[in-house]
Amino acid sequence: MSRPARLAVGVVSAGRVGAVLGAALSRAGHSVRAVSAVSRESLRRAESLLPDAAVLPPDEVAAAADLVLLAVPDDALPGMVRGLAAAGAFRPGQIVVHTCGAHGVEVLEPAIAHGALGLALHPVMTFTGREEDLQRIAACCFGVTAQDDDEVAWNVAEALVVEMGAEPVRVPAAARPLYHTALAHGANHLVTLVGECADLLREAGVGTPERLLGPLLSAALDNALRHGDRALTGPVARGDAGTVARHVEVLRERAPRMLPTYRALAARTVSRATEVGLLRPDLAPDVLAAIEEEN
Repeated sequence: MSRPARLAVGVVSAGRVGAVLGAALSRAGHSVRAVSAVSRESLRRAESLLPDAAVLPPDEVAAAADLVLLAVPDDALPGMVRGLAAAGAFRPGQIVVHTCGAHGVEVLEPAIAHGALGLALHPVMTFTGREEDLQRIAACCFGVTAQDDDEVAWNVAEALVVEMGAEPVRVPAAARPLYHTALAHGANHLVTLVGECADLLREAGVGTPERLLGPLLSAALDNALRHGDRALTGPVARGDAGTVARHVEVLRERAPRMLPTYRALAARTVSRATEVGLLRPDLAPDVLAAIEEEN
């Protein structure tokens, strides 16, 4: 795959993602000329990860760049693109990249109308905004999207990702909402689930729940990725309706706020375990009744 020419990069803005990807592009040999940063944390990240970049307003950052990296929240992106276009910050020959998972390249249409090449490069990892993220990028994938009929644009997107040390995965524009829903459902809700597990263990008197959960959840995740639904274990998959009923009872008494989540996930587990043959169909009704038991 051909490598893009060395590019003058402008980063809008120096959040956790933008600062790290700007540093990754710099490490690949590009020159990060300017960055926008307002908050104390973003200014600190810019100073730490992009020390040679001038801190400028977003329109000046974009106007000075061959590659404009828009690392702003999903909901802020459309307005940012329109504002930069209205300010005359885009020009023919620029590459304009956004990092949002939910959007394809249609959100970059105001830049494309000015002759820019629009790309969506979404890193599939969570960011701390610190230097260790640069090492983690090497183990992650990017969901890349370009205009469907522009193979050159797809190649440029993939080359930029490879230069940062990651693996590009093509995601058609029409699939971006479903793609992003899947990732958010898994990663964000996993954090919530782990947090609730830890809270329950502390309620049970366990002082260091992380010691119990680390090996257990690491193995569960590894098995799930390797074996899919056949990795399911526990009382729901076994058909132990009595144990499930006790879970419901103790949550009702000790952590009622968590009961709706337990019920929803347990019911989905019944369906998936039954479909792969782990849960006997004749036991499924009793487990579902235990999940919904009110008394």
